Amino acid sequence: MTTTVPRPPATASLRRRFLRLAAAVTTPLLPDDYLDLVAPLRSGADLRGRILAVRPETRDAATVVVQPGRDWRGHVPGQYVRLGVDVDGVRQWRAYSVTSALGGRRDPFAITVKAIPDGVVSNHLVRRVRPGTIVQLDQATGDFVLPTPVPTRVLFVTAGSGITPVMGMLRSGALAGADVTLVHSAPTPADVIFGAELRDRAAAGALRLVERHTDHDGVLTTADLADLVPDHLDRQTWACGPVGLLDALEAHWAATGHAERLHTERFRPTVISPGEGGTVTFGRAGVTVTADGATPLLDAGETAGVLMPSGCRMGICFGCVLPLRQGAVRDLRNGALTTAVPGDGVLIQTCVSAAAGPCDIDH
Repeated sequence: MTTTVPRPPATASLRRRFLRLAAAVTTPLLPDDYLDLVAPLRSGADLRGRILAVRPETRDAATVVVQPGRDWRGHVPGQYVRLGVDVDGVRQWRAYSVTSALGGRRDPFAITVKAIPDGVVSNHLVRRVRPGTIVQLDQATGDFVLPTPVPTRVLFVTAGSGITPVMGMLRSGALAGADVTLVHSAPTPADVIFGAELRDRAAAGALRLVERHTDHDGVLTTADLADLVPDHLDRQTWACGPVGLLDALEAHWAATGHAERLHTERFRPTVISPGEGGTVTFGRAGVTVTADGATPLLDAGETAGVLMPSGCRMGICFGCVLPLRQGAVRDLRNGALTTAVPGDGVLIQTCVSAAAGPCDIDH
């Protein structure tokens, strides 16, 4: 029996020949590397976005509008997206809630960023980044979202930038007709992110807004909440803000037997306190050492017997780059501080970085 294998179409054969030729001409780069320059948002490429606009919200917060690539799958209100941002030659990853109203998969979306002291990425996005900048993206994720159907009585408790995922929910329109109360804490009225829009929504009857200004009223407590919203335990509640506030809310809801009605979102589960030197943990090697603020992490690891990748040892070749899983490091060349918590995806050059507090290197 004779089997005849059909010849591939001429167009497919020509395409393969063209790609082989293109690869030979562009070596050591690939044709896709050049396509990334002219069509970075194309389908099939690594997911990226182009910054379209940066709009100030308060003195230290701004909304960043991003046009996502063609493979963006959209988001559910309340979810967040991780951005990879190149800052001074180093790619840093951070997670930010999507704050824009729902749109199509091809439509731009917005995140709102609050600059924090020594925050490498947040300060860059709020004060330095310009329209046209390309950023890396992950697909939107997170379970801090409204259920279907939406509860008839809802409470939001937020502080600072904790308002951002809630703003996405409010703008989605899903809460239309629900009894919604929002308790928000910020230092002053001018520091309330989306302050004007929230007050307009309250004036229109879409929600009951309770503002607490810590410069005048002090830190929001669970006792305050009981006075401000007497029926708070009867409401399905979503809370987002500083760790201390969320810890207190979770303890209060648990103690009263209503833990299942409280949903919390923690942007940064650990507090990073930068300093000079600290304990350095090389996680996979199972080694922990104490290093001063002048010793490169590369040297600290090698002294402790950890086999470290290296190259020029001068911060030029990037042969020593490793993930900073958690903690704070300082660049010995310019003093720049980099912090990370699990999931940030921060890479550091160990030959020119020193401990600036406890830090955990994924190596």
